[in-house]
Amino acid sequence: MLSIVIPCYNQGVYLKDALDGLEAPDKGGTEVIIINDGSADEFTNRYLRDLADEGWHVIFQENQGLGAARNTGIRAASGKYVLPLDADNKIYPDYVRKGVAAMESDERLGVVYGNAELFGERTGVLKPGPFNLQKLMLGNFIDACAVIRKSAIEKVGYYENMKIMGYEDWDLWLRIAFSGYKFHYIDETLFSYRVHHRSMMNSLNRDIRKQNEIEEYFEEKYRDLLSFPIVQNYFIGRIKRHPFTFLYRLLLQKFFPGIYARRVREGRMYNGWLYS
Repeated sequence: MLSIVIPCYNQGVYLKDALDGLEAPDKGGTEVIIINDGSADEFTNRYLRDLADEGWHVIFQENQGLGAARNTGIRAASGKYVLPLDADNKIYPDYVRKGVAAMESDERLGVVYGNAELFGERTGVLKPGPFNLQKLMLGNFIDACAVIRKSAIEKVGYYENMKIMGYEDWDLWLRIAFSGYKFHYIDETLFSYRVHHRSMMNSLNRDIRKQNEIEEYFEEKYRDLLSFPIVQNYFIGRIKRHPFTFLYRLLLQKFFPGIYARRVREGRMYNGWLYS
């Protein structure tokens, strides 16, 4: 019913953690598909060959990038739902059960996601919060590790193998959302996210030029739906017109939310930013 798709590129050292807790192939149940995306690391290749000999479903291909590796796994998946899992992360058993249950309860659902427990170089719990399309349009807040209806992917198109890897999941979420599918948030910790300074996202976030290229890419692709300068210029204009009022409201909201809420109730302050 659900297929877990694990792309792996030179991450064999972490893969055992990802597989721990997942059912071995001879036990049936959830399908697990591992894609060796042309790894150059001998340990990774040897470990993946051993897994294949043990009966795990391992697909070997030349290096094509993260998006293409996920697509290979999704196309091979027999499940009604898919869950992309990075090779250095881990999922909890409840994710599969609760994700599938949510999907089965509403055929309009395209994506189910939850909270992540950080481990490695950082600890804590990452809570993305309930779905909001406007929030998604301003930036990605949903990790790739989510339960996705396979037919939704087939309808809107598979992962795009972007020139700058790292935002393939945001692109997919936007296409699924713009196609009318619903997103469901489970406010529980359902997977573990490894934080390390060598990760692709950390490297990407430190590269200003690549960040600018990504922004330009999304604005061009969704030119009728997204415009980051409109939001930026709107707030710049508000600050210019009433700088002290703007900063006063900002300080109240951030540091004195009780006073802010009381002034809103008393009709002494606008509730939002649209009309003030």
